[in-house]
Amino acid sequence: QVQLVESGGGLVQAGGSLRLSCAASGRTFSSYTMGWFRQAPGKEREFVAAISSSGGSTACADSVKGRFTISRDNAKNTVYLQMNSLKPADTAVYYCAARLGWKYIGEWDHYDYWGQGTQVTVSS
Repeated sequence: QVQLVESGGGLVQAGGSLRLSCAASGRTFSSYTMGWFRQAPGKEREFVAAISSSGGSTACADSVKGRFTISRDNAKNTVYLQMNSLKPADTAVYYCAARLGWKYIGEWDHYDYWGQGTQVTVSS
């Protein structure tokens, strides 16, 4: 069982930056692939980024490539999402998720554990 708690969301102007954190409970954090997803009002949940259990592999959506960076610190049981050059289109609730393995990492229904979400609002 893994419990996830996100933090770091807030209100920022376009062009600004935020860093989201996701703290995980449990001794097996380093076994899990970690992902970030987001959901805007009236839209489906969409993949943002993922990182493998060791941190050796990462992937991100084309919409955030070059602006967002995912990283993890297994000693601290924490995964991060550094978001730069934010746009109003990035406004959404951001969720952290955990799963085993690397297949279908962009599909939200392949993740087993979810945090409660943190709101990110980017003003123009």
